[in-house]
Amino acid sequence: MSTERELDTMKRLPRWLMTTLVAATLLGCGSKTVNPVTGQQERSVMSEQQEVQIGAQGHAEIMKEYTALANPRLQAYVNEIGQRLAKLSHRSNLKWTFTVLDSPEINAFAIPGGYVYITRGIMAYLDSEADLAGVIGHEIGHVTARHGAQRATRQQDAALVGLLGGVLGAVLDAKGGGGIGQQIGEASQAAAAGYVAKYGREQELQADGLGAEYLSRVNYDPRNMIDVIRVLKDQERFAQEVARAEGRPAPQAGNSWLASHPSNDQRLEQINRIAAQYQGNKNYADEGRLRYLQMIDGMPFGESPEQGLTRGRNFYHSSLNFAMTAANGWRIVNEASELNIVSPAGDAALIVQLAPPNAGRTHDEVIRNVVKPTSGRVERYNLGGGIAATHFTGAIAAQGGQRGIELTVATGAGGQQFIMVYAAKDATTLQRNRAALRETENSFRAMTAQDTAAAKPWVLRMSALPRGGFAELATRLPLATLPEQQLKLINGVYSGGNVAAGALVKTVVQ
Repeated sequence: MSTERELDTMKRLPRWLMTTLVAATLLGCGSKTVNPVTGQQERSVMSEQQEVQIGAQGHAEIMKEYTALANPRLQAYVNEIGQRLAKLSHRSNLKWTFTVLDSPEINAFAIPGGYVYITRGIMAYLDSEADLAGVIGHEIGHVTARHGAQRATRQQDAALVGLLGGVLGAVLDAKGGGGIGQQIGEASQAAAAGYVAKYGREQELQADGLGAEYLSRVNYDPRNMIDVIRVLKDQERFAQEVARAEGRPAPQAGNSWLASHPSNDQRLEQINRIAAQYQGNKNYADEGRLRYLQMIDGMPFGESPEQGLTRGRNFYHSSLNFAMTAANGWRIVNEASELNIVSPAGDAALIVQLAPPNAGRTHDEVIRNVVKPTSGRVERYNLGGGIAATHFTGAIAAQGGQRGIELTVATGAGGQQFIMVYAAKDATTLQRNRAALRETENSFRAMTAQDTAAAKPWVLRMSALPRGGFAELATRLPLATLPEQQLKLINGVYSGGNVAAGALVKTVVQ
C-alpha cells in the first residue's frame, strides 16, 4: 500500500496510451514496414517515430506508478549491461533506457521505443550477471521485433492493455475512473480485478530466442536463458508449496501470473535447442556470478517500508502510521494502491484504501463524496485502539439498478481518512465472514512501540554457506514461511543441485 502521492496514480491503463493507440488503429489499415528482426514486410499502424513518442509518454506514466530503486550504483550496473546488449541488437539506433524499479514483484517488461524495466524482485532470484543479461535481452527482443506495434495493429478494440507486457506480464489495475463505489462492486465480483497484459505465445518464444542470440553476441553463454526460465518454473512450484503449507488451494498454473506465457516446460525445450546452435563458440566469458552477488548485496528484499511490511498476520505501514492484524487463517495481499486482507477461501476480503486528499474532513463527507451512495445508514463507534470509525451500509447506483455496499471510514493517527471495504462474492459469503471482517477491522491502530520494533525491512546479504547447509542457515532467517525452501529458491537450487559448505550464497537479514 503506497503513500498518498502514489495512491493518486492508481495503476490503470493510461488514458494517453488508449487514446493514442485507438487513434492509430482508426486511421486506416496502416502501412507496410520492414521488421528489423525478420527482414520481412508487415503491415503496421505504428511507425518507429510513433513507437518512440509512445514510449516516452509511457515512461513518464510508469515512473509515476513505480519508484526507481534508490541505488545509483546498481542502476548504472544494469544500464551498462543493457546498453551493451542493445548496441548489438537489431535496433541499436534507438535511445535505450534501462530502469530498476523498487518493487518486490517478480517482473520485467518493456514498452515501445526502447524502454526496459526490471524489478528488484526478480533480481533477487537471479544468480549471475549472465542471468540478468538474459532477462534484459528477452525484453530487448520484444522491442526489436516490434511486438508492441504488432499488438496495436492486431487490436481494433479500445481495451488495448497489451503494450505493458513483459517476461512475467505487467498487471494493470482496471479499477480506476469510477469512484470507490464502482471499485467495490467489481471487487465483490472477483478477488482480483484487472487485466494481465501479455504477448502472444509466438512473440514470447521469439523474445526468448532473441535473448539467447543477444547473450551470445555479448559473449555470454546462451544457456543462461535456461536458468531464467527455471526461475519462473520454480516460482510456480514454490507458490503451490506455500499454498499447501498455509492450507490454501494450490494455485493452478493456468490461472497464475505466468499464464500469459507459453508453458515453461515448452520454453525450456526451445531454449535448449537454441542454445545448442551457439555452442561452436567455446570462449564465452565468465557468467559474472561474483560481480552480480556483490552488486545486489544489501538490496531490499520483499516489501519496503514505503509500501508497508507484512510480517505473518501483521501489517505495518510506518509512513502512514498504522498497523493491522489479519484474522486467523486470513492472508495479507499488499498492493500499490490498497491493502487486501483475504479470507482462507479467497471469497471475501477487507480492502483498505487511503481516501483521496479532497474526499472530505469528516466521515460523512468522505462517504458522500467518494462512495456517492443512493441510500444507507451509519453506525458510529471506536475501534480497538480508540480510533473513531463510521460504518456505512447502503446502496450505490449500478448498471440496471442499485448495488449493495458496506464499508467503514476510520481516522488515522495523522488525521488521514481510511476506507475499509467489506467485499465478498455474494451476500451469504459476506455474512459468513462478517465476524472475521469485524475482527480485522477492529485491529486498525496507530503504530505502537512494539509494532515499530517488528517493522524492520529485510535485505539481501551474501554469506558463506555453513556446514549444516541451507537447513542451518534457515534458522537465522526472519522468514516465517518455508525458510529453507525460500533460501534454495533465491539461490537457484530449489529444484535440485548442491552447494558446497563455505560457498557464497544469498541470505535474508532484518
